[in-house]
Amino acid sequence: MMKKPALIDIGVNLTNSAFVKDFPDVIERASAQGVRNIIVTGTNVEESQAAYQLTQKFPQYLYSTAGIHPHDAKDVTADSLAIIKQLASHDAVVAIGECGLDFNRDFSPRPTQEKVFEQQLALAAELNMPVFLHERDANERFIAILKQYRSALPAAVLHCFTGSKQDLKACLDLDLHIGVTGWICDERRGQTLFDLVKEIPSNRLMLETDAPYLLPRDLKPKPKSRRNEPCYLPHIAKRIALARGENVEKLLTNSLTVTEQFFGIT
Repeated sequence: MMKKPALIDIGVNLTNSAFVKDFPDVIERASAQGVRNIIVTGTNVEESQAAYQLTQKFPQYLYSTAGIHPHDAKDVTADSLAIIKQLASHDAVVAIGECGLDFNRDFSPRPTQEKVFEQQLALAAELNMPVFLHERDANERFIAILKQYRSALPAAVLHCFTGSKQDLKACLDLDLHIGVTGWICDERRGQTLFDLVKEIPSNRLMLETDAPYLLPRDLKPKPKSRRNEPCYLPHIAKRIALARGENVEKLLTNSLTVTEQFFGIT
């Protein structure tokens, strides 16, 4: 009998309050579904510190990122980047981010977002670490800024890609990896992604839930809770494989290899 491929969920917001009551059960359900590792997303100084602390409770299973989301750029102080840099010195912290631009909600002024994005790209380049990226309605500026640092970065992934064909081309032209979520399971909003995902080279594609957000809409039976979990990653993978016209085992094997190499997880 062929061994079931393992999965790595590259983006889970496990520090979110939605997971406080049953955190160990969430981990157990994920593991039971073949999710071998989870990378906990850091979105600001406090959440990055909390994400790292979670990795210490589940060593070699949980890893984390350390960074400042564009929503939180307005709250950056003189000490913020120093704390992120210190967190990045730990082996369990495998990328700088979540960082980037969000011109959709504009929770932080755009000039501030751009400054903090550049600071984190410079930090990642200094530390020779990959970056975990966010972009919404800001592709032109995102690409323009990233282009200045890309050659100094070992690797970069745009997580939760939901953009256009033009956006995807711009990202692939910069040699970015692409993270795909359960957005592809949404018949209302995800059709563009469903059509585009086959254009992502297999050596650039990684899988994620972005839990507790983006619960796949096509789960059957429909879960009682609207909370997304890493245990649904195999379902997302099946949908991606369908869109790519690809064998799901092959997709999972390729994605696992790509993710291990990107984050240095073995």
